[in-house]
Amino acid sequence: MTARLLYVMDPMCSWCWGFAPVAAALIAQAREAGVQTRLVLGGLRTGGSALDASTRRYILEHWQAVAEATGQPFRFEGAMPDGFVYDTEPACRALVTARELDAERVWSLLALIQASFYEQGLDVTTAPQLVELAEQAGFDRVAFAEVFTRADMRAATAADFSWVQDLGIAGFPTLLAERNGQLALVTNGYQPLQSLQPLLGRWLQQAVCA
Repeated sequence: MTARLLYVMDPMCSWCWGFAPVAAALIAQAREAGVQTRLVLGGLRTGGSALDASTRRYILEHWQAVAEATGQPFRFEGAMPDGFVYDTEPACRALVTARELDAERVWSLLALIQASFYEQGLDVTTAPQLVELAEQAGFDRVAFAEVFTRADMRAATAADFSWVQDLGIAGFPTLLAERNGQLALVTNGYQPLQSLQPLLGRWLQQAVCA
């Protein structure tokens, strides 16, 4: 019997930032039961051009709604300045790189990327910033930078995006529970911990006892 959780998200998705404390608690709950979690990157926004004023205003209004619903902190002043290109592929690729190099440290890097973007207003779409955060998460700076730029990491990131699209996942965060290759939906979209903890607990009990 094999069981694991699949956390499908994007580090630059505001609802995923809102869900971060809930996700951490659920991942810890699963780990205590002997079930590991794999991070799968969704590719919220890839490529594109610099944000115009109306799009920036729309996104910031969305952030405000997430902040009010979840209590997570956001830095609004100076966020996404003129010329900012909201491309989430580099941040997703940094996490794919981390997953390849040291799957345990991927969670530390995820937390750093999210906090840097939403709380500190840093541009986490650039390679130098992502390499800096990877070093803070415990990765060797030179090794991480080299792997991050490799073609196979770009391909692995694109493969994550394709898997998510092929599964028909339209929104993030999504948490899936997999047992013997069969997927069950824990949540698609933000839900509070008190709603999800019992649900995951029942699944874990069945998965571990099966």
